[in-house]
Amino acid sequence: MMLAIDAGNTRIKWGKREAGAWIDIGSCATGERGSLAKALGSSSFERILVANVAGSAVRSSIEQALGGRGSTPQFLASRAAQCGVRSGYDDPAQLGCDRWAALIGAHRLYPGTCLVVNAGTALTVDALTEEGLFLGGIIVPGIALMRRALDEHTAGLALQPGAVRFFPANTGDAITSGAVHAAAGAIERMASFMRESGHDALRVVLSGGNARELRPLLGLDTLLVEHLVLEGIAAIAEEGD
Repeated sequence: MMLAIDAGNTRIKWGKREAGAWIDIGSCATGERGSLAKALGSSSFERILVANVAGSAVRSSIEQALGGRGSTPQFLASRAAQCGVRSGYDDPAQLGCDRWAALIGAHRLYPGTCLVVNAGTALTVDALTEEGLFLGGIIVPGIALMRRALDEHTAGLALQPGAVRFFPANTGDAITSGAVHAAAGAIERMASFMRESGHDALRVVLSGGNARELRPLLGLDTLLVEHLVLEGIAAIAEEGD
């Protein structure tokens, strides 16, 4: 059995996989990572692969939780090429390993020209060609982070409930709508850049906590993948690293 872990700034997601299929998937808040060992039960693993972008303290907690599980955790790093995906980043190693795994997952599940979007604490929008070339991508504050920035850095725009509207008529709706539409607009701009560069037949592969909120606002062909980073980690484990 293989264990895949996607350790992000907000949540740590994990999946147990055997014979090419997920047999259990779960998550915990990154701030509650001490519960990871209990959540995994008494399972042992032939291989453990981790994509960690949450820092050294989280890495140490994961290593501690996985002690005595039959395998030493392997912490992933982005590469110039892997599993049919080639990196166009100036320094491939600088790309976040979660973004790299998501690109690999998208290419494995849905070969073709696409934007790989993770709508989490940060919003990342990465361009991938049909041939598996990662052209580059953007990083934008996520929806919650945009709202929190207004709360922390202005006098009159406190964090408050709000709904997404086309023409917001109160401050709560204005802040929420602004953040959500800004995120959707970033994705649509990247789609325009792709088409202008000659990459048609474009689809958007969405994942992350805000993916469902963004999906109906996008005038694009979209696919929702709940655990895209885990899918990429599985591809790395099963197709060779």
